[in-house]
Amino acid sequence: MENKRNFANRFDWTLAFILFTFLVISLLAIASAQTSGQYGINYVPKQMQWYVIGAVIIGIVMFFEPDQYKKMSWYMYGAGIALLVLLIFMPEGEGQIGAPVNGAKSWYHTPLGNIQPSEFMKTFYILALARLISKHHEVYSLKSLKTDFLLLGKIGLTLIVPLAIILKQPDLGSALVFFAITAALIIVAGISWKIILPTFLGGVVAGGSLLWMALYMQDFLEKTFGFKTYQFARIYSWLDPYSYSSSDGYHLITSLNAIGSGEIFGKGFRNREVYVAENHTDFIFTVIGEEWGFIGASIVICIFFLLIYHLTKTTLLLKDPFSTYVCAGIIAMITFHVFENIGMTIQLLPITGIPLPFISYGGSSLMGNALAIGLVFSMRFHYRTYMFTTHDEDE
Repeated sequence: MENKRNFANRFDWTLAFILFTFLVISLLAIASAQTSGQYGINYVPKQMQWYVIGAVIIGIVMFFEPDQYKKMSWYMYGAGIALLVLLIFMPEGEGQIGAPVNGAKSWYHTPLGNIQPSEFMKTFYILALARLISKHHEVYSLKSLKTDFLLLGKIGLTLIVPLAIILKQPDLGSALVFFAITAALIIVAGISWKIILPTFLGGVVAGGSLLWMALYMQDFLEKTFGFKTYQFARIYSWLDPYSYSSSDGYHLITSLNAIGSGEIFGKGFRNREVYVAENHTDFIFTVIGEEWGFIGASIVICIFFLLIYHLTKTTLLLKDPFSTYVCAGIIAMITFHVFENIGMTIQLLPITGIPLPFISYGGSSLMGNALAIGLVFSMRFHYRTYMFTTHDEDE
């Protein structure tokens, strides 16, 4: 019955409209960012190109059913690991395919643009975890602390491989995203709070202790764990950027000045006055804050809340555990990206290389997010296919 419904009734038009809104905001913000004169090329048509490619990815991903992704999940996870490992062995010289950028060997440099495999690995990791958790619950239908510890161990083993490679690049921002995805799926997997609470509290204590030692026991961290001076500088410049205004704190200070100077209503389109380096990528929110003010920035944040609300609503509709876990992982990934990116521009969080989803310029980011959102489109589209199917029809 439902198979005869046309495409228009099964397609998620609300999600598509939200993405179109982000497209408009992204193009306007990038066009304005380029007025500072720091760019030699026009990134607006290139961003449009990446959006078109992203739309194609969504269309292809939506074609396949959730059960097919469940079967392919470990193969996709393995392919992602292979791309990360292969990057380690790529030549690093200037102009080479594996040349480091800002000290991080995280990109393949190709004629089409720079491709960051970790952006795709995030979605592959979500698929693998969703398959692992759903399969675990099928095998161990009767839960106990023992089975929960077993599941937690499996999740840890799945995380450690991509995490170790990404930290070696080094790419702390992406590593934090993997932690956020893992934490969210541990919670929705139904693991006992007797395990989750001590684990999370232990993580908070460890993080707080590390921050305290970074402030007061630098020598110990350098000798014992091999921390570098520049890593401490990032923490100091986050907590007190004005004491490092000529070095590590400069970027944060210009970001705060740009957003603060926008006040309530902003300065107007292309009327920026504060120079922020590379503000078309990770610091695109400074453009929005300065030109559109508190009102415009709040509207953009509300659109992200609308996206997350819609994804959550879709997740609650799904009956298949695998699909539910996939959508939960995608929600965690996007939410953390938004929170970290905006937080670092207003000194709420330390600066990391995390772009603002669907708005920052970047092919890898857009394609990676398109891959993730395509899965949501697929699960919503094919969920409707089976929503009215009866048991007799299945037989």
